[in-house]
Amino acid sequence: MTSAVRILIADDHELIRKGLKIVLQSHPGWVVCGEAANGREAVEKARELRPAIVIMDLTMPELNGLEATRQICHSLPDTQVLILTVHHSEQLVHEVLGAGARGYLLKSDAGDAVSDAVEALSRGKPYFTPNVSDVLLASYLHPDRTAGSRGGLAQALTPREHEIVHLIAEGKSSKEIGVVLGISEATAETHRANLMRKLDVHSVSEIVRYAIRNRLIEP
Repeated sequence: MTSAVRILIADDHELIRKGLKIVLQSHPGWVVCGEAANGREAVEKARELRPAIVIMDLTMPELNGLEATRQICHSLPDTQVLILTVHHSEQLVHEVLGAGARGYLLKSDAGDAVSDAVEALSRGKPYFTPNVSDVLLASYLHPDRTAGSRGGLAQALTPREHEIVHLIAEGKSSKEIGVVLGISEATAETHRANLMRKLDVHSVSEIVRYAIRNRLIEP
């Protein structure tokens, strides 16, 4: 007897989570084993529940979907991550794939496609929404044109620094960041100073602009 495909849904909009759950659980053999409303909860529940597939939004509070994907793929190499988002810039697509995601689906294309995507990932095959496939094809055909767009300061930050950028952009103080991440206030201050030096920024507003530009938070 084939075991059920266990799926974790991570999205900060309850309506989207509930809608996806209805669609997915109507498929024989698929079970939504958990839901998460932010990136940090997604990582914790993935480690606890060990789902076969995580459907992940990119822009979420606490920890963005890109960093959550990176942590899940590092901790649970057998878990497949499907990104479900409204964004599909070339840089973002490459960052998501670099983080370990195996699928990328635009919310505008979702509908029945989410079932196709989950089916593909459950069989160990990647799945990309048509617009994203076009982006990847263009990147392959014109590597000289696209190589520069994937470099830059964003890749110079450590995963921890990306988390702290996200939390600063949400308005959290160094003390609050320390509590969220389980580190001391002094360590949070050190991380803040290092990332501001790397990004060559000098204020919280500049960090917020960076976070928006790199899709860590919604404008």
